[in-house]
Amino acid sequence: MKTQYDYNLSRIYEMVINSNPCYAFLLEGNSLVQNKLVIAHVLAHCDFFKNNVYFKHTNRNMVESMASAAERFRGYELKYGKDRVEAFLDAVISIQEHVDPYHFIKAGREKKKQEKEEGFCACGQGRKCGKRHREETPYDDLWELDEPKCAGHCEKPRKFPPEPEKDLLLFIMEHARDLDDWQRDIISVIRQEMLYFWPQLETKIMNEGWATYWHLRIMREMDLTEAEAVEFAKMHAGVIQPSRVRLNPYHLGLKIFEDIERRWNEPTGEERKKYNRSGGEGRRKIFEVREQENDISFLRNYLTKELIEEMDLYLYKKMGYDWKVSDKDWEKVKDGILSSLTNGGYPYIVVEDGDFNKRGDLYLKHCYEGLELDVFYLEKTLPYVYRLWGRSVHLETVIDNKKVLFSYNGEKVSKKFI
Repeated sequence: MKTQYDYNLSRIYEMVINSNPCYAFLLEGNSLVQNKLVIAHVLAHCDFFKNNVYFKHTNRNMVESMASAAERFRGYELKYGKDRVEAFLDAVISIQEHVDPYHFIKAGREKKKQEKEEGFCACGQGRKCGKRHREETPYDDLWELDEPKCAGHCEKPRKFPPEPEKDLLLFIMEHARDLDDWQRDIISVIRQEMLYFWPQLETKIMNEGWATYWHLRIMREMDLTEAEAVEFAKMHAGVIQPSRVRLNPYHLGLKIFEDIERRWNEPTGEERKKYNRSGGEGRRKIFEVREQENDISFLRNYLTKELIEEMDLYLYKKMGYDWKVSDKDWEKVKDGILSSLTNGGYPYIVVEDGDFNKRGDLYLKHCYEGLELDVFYLEKTLPYVYRLWGRSVHLETVIDNKKVLFSYNGEKVSKKFI
């Protein structure tokens, strides 16, 4: 972004930070009209941050947390050496997207399960074993006379982790054997920062569409001179200008919100009968959508065939030396967009085994759904994961419809079909 700005390839008008209160920074060179539009845009972003359900668990004190972390990192550089800290930080950042934003749900379930099983034998079978566990006392041998004996052959969890773990950073932070405390702290900080930004990844189209919807309406209500109106129109047109090679979230989000408002304000006879819409509910509906949806549900529920055709959306791929349109069927286009948004647009990789081959190796699995990994990027990333885990790392994926296992043992990356 900075490089594009430095070479005048794009313009940065503002930056808004999701905190309590929100902070907005406007570009010093903005004109008065530009600042009016930007402020209207920012206010809508702040409204979205405060009211969308996916931001409910956001750390609103992240600015202070980041400042504190930066101070600790500078201390680590002085104590352990700048090169060592930066090398470790590079390794963590290489996999920073592989977190589980909903781990708190899983943690809550595990806590309830643990509470239910509390007080039973630690063999891993809980109530199935039947032997209760007591706090250690000098009289344990007497208490155990009346307790059922653990058979000793209860099935113990054979797999580590018991279920595939999506949160790669958390797993490494908790289970890598050779990490120092300062290294675990760095992983924790990067993970928390990624969790802070994750809702923005999940709602990029909605968030920008909502902000564009409101800056457009607020600016229309302002008493602008002719020159200011022209300047505003040019700036707004530049913001929502469609691109041939990528989705413009400002344009797409705005069109969907406007379409929702129109359809709920003036439903057709069929919509009135089928969905019991009475009309005049457009504004209420878009506020409801703003509160409850993320990009995937937003597009799945409200991106219609008519909108796709109106915006001339399509799928494209490389054919030979050229990029060509591969499909314009509205359902396939919609599915393709949704697929590109799944998991924030990043590959879904889980920890399958933390003790692979009984040597402490880390076995990762790519949950393949039709999109292959970038092999060049994969081979450059495995050494970073090795640096974090401290032992050999393996990654299972699919290439040309064949299962492939990539491995790194500290010296070279190898590949074999499985």
